[in-house]
Amino acid sequence: MAAKQLFNTEEGLRSLKEELDFLKNHKRQEVKENLATARSFGDLSENSEYDEARNEQAKVEARIAELEQIILNTSVVDESGLDHSTAHLGSTVKLKDLAAGKEKIYKIVGSNEADPFENKISDRSPIGVALIGKQKGDEVSIHTPKGEKKMKILEITRTAKD
Repeated sequence: MAAKQLFNTEEGLRSLKEELDFLKNHKRQEVKENLATARSFGDLSENSEYDEARNEQAKVEARIAELEQIILNTSVVDESGLDHSTAHLGSTVKLKDLAAGKEKIYKIVGSNEADPFENKISDRSPIGVALIGKQKGDEVSIHTPKGEKKMKILEITRTAKD
């Protein structure tokens, strides 16, 4: 089965590599030490600390494998060469909610970079899909769990700074 091609910003790929490095070079060692300590408690068949350490080891190894696959299948979007008159991955978009009159700023990022608490939205999210390819002044309809919102694009800029 062919792996799905993923797109990331440079910042997103750097973050993934940092997490992978931390897991491989620090967390693995910590889990190894926890396993050794739990083994020292004796009978492994009734040793909850050992079971917990083994579960943590499995989680760490699964995340390492997942990150390696993501990094292997990631294409970095060169934001410097993109036309920022149109919204795309790597754009920061300032919107105005036409009903509420409130302004909101979103950064369009790859799906594994998304963090709604930092207003980083995936290019595959309902908002991201509605914004991709649009220009300043365009009005878009965004389907949300609370219903459809009408937004106007006020500004599109490059997210990454040189």
